[in-house]
Amino acid sequence: MTVRVGVDASIDDSVLRAFTKEVELVRIPEAPVDEIAIDFWVAAMPPRILRQQWPHLKGVKVIQIPWAGVDTILSLGFPTTVMLCDARGVHDIPTAEWAVTAILAVRKCVPFFMKMQQLGKWASGQQANQSDAAAAKVNATKIKNPPAPIKDLAGSTVLIVGYGAIGQTLEARLAPFEVKFLRVARTAREGVRAFDQLDSLLPAADIVVLTVPLTSETRKLMNAERIGKMRPGAMLVNAARGPIVDTEALLAALQEKRICAALDVTDPEPLPEGHPLWQAPNLYLTPHVAGDSDHFFQRAFQLASEQASRFARGEVLLNVVKGEY
Repeated sequence: MTVRVGVDASIDDSVLRAFTKEVELVRIPEAPVDEIAIDFWVAAMPPRILRQQWPHLKGVKVIQIPWAGVDTILSLGFPTTVMLCDARGVHDIPTAEWAVTAILAVRKCVPFFMKMQQLGKWASGQQANQSDAAAAKVNATKIKNPPAPIKDLAGSTVLIVGYGAIGQTLEARLAPFEVKFLRVARTAREGVRAFDQLDSLLPAADIVVLTVPLTSETRKLMNAERIGKMRPGAMLVNAARGPIVDTEALLAALQEKRICAALDVTDPEPLPEGHPLWQAPNLYLTPHVAGDSDHFFQRAFQLASEQASRFARGEVLLNVVKGEY
């Protein structure tokens, strides 16, 4: 019997060419009206569409999501008989590249100099020490030769919290910058510490990068106590999920200028207009775009097509999720 594979109706045909004749593609509208029988569901990305489509899908045996974290899809409440597979590997390259970009941008004061460019002002490195309000005036008479905040990445210690596929890809891209690494993961192994060692490692890191999935264990992993353990002037980078960081604790640390941060994700998300994070000092903020890439659909649907073929042939599937991972 031919396996019926459900894909969102908006997906361009060119992306679906990798699917073999072993499967039958079934287009699923954004807001279905009738029941749709499929065996294998390539889940749509926006949570809003997921919630609209799922109640109308019947006979689903496998859900293949096109992203790494499973926290959103688990909220659908599908039965335990349905096998869930994530897209481990699809986002590794763009997410790692975003983290490298964010780290360099903050350490080289790129946001400040971009602001000065927009104002048509020629600013010095020392002036990047000023608050945003003072910096906008670019009043050099207030500067008495303070050290410029522009920092080298070489020689820094980077703590990767969540040493999975994304964390390893990030390390490979940071290694040429001559940095030292500390690594934390759910399971300890050679060169990688367990999560219960995180508190002892935080004071040794110049840069802390979060690449862990959002689970009951990692929610508010970076709370006020742990943020307080970071060395003064250290940088927190969140390329994972917003709720992994306690927003109020982070805000306090930023406003006191104890640390700096780069966030691609926030809690709440999307970040509401007027939220204090928008104006927080020493913060580089992007709107959950770290995993975006011009090659995303090709990578995601190449994996989905391989998984669908495996399922049709009765072979073992990749990236099967157990519990919250």
